[in-house]
Amino acid sequence: QVQLVESGGGLVQPGGSLRLSCVASGSIFKINDMGWYRQAPGNQRDLVATITSEGSTNYADSVKGRFTISRDNKMVYLQMNSLKPEDTSVYYCYAEITPTDLEWRVYDYWGQGTQVTVAI
Repeated sequence: QVQLVESGGGLVQPGGSLRLSCVASGSIFKINDMGWYRQAPGNQRDLVATITSEGSTNYADSVKGRFTISRDNKMVYLQMNSLKPEDTSVYYCYAEITPTDLEWRVYDYWGQGTQVTVAI
């Protein structure tokens, strides 16, 4: 079974930086889009950044110029700079994966989430 495992969350001061990582493992034939989403308590899960298999990126307006998404093989990263208290949230990695060539279907997979807290 496909799994996404995240790491890199933690506590950081406003203006600081943090780098999130996520690795996909299991039955993977092809990975299409990957990305990061975040969900604060009481809120919906919002898109932060996405990256296609070709490397094209897209960012939420709130993080443009501060966050950078990248990928390498089965890994996806989110470099977060100039962090603000408003960035405090649980961050989830996301991947569109075709698990096997037996069935040409794309499934959505989510990581377990990693807490990012921006505070003094």
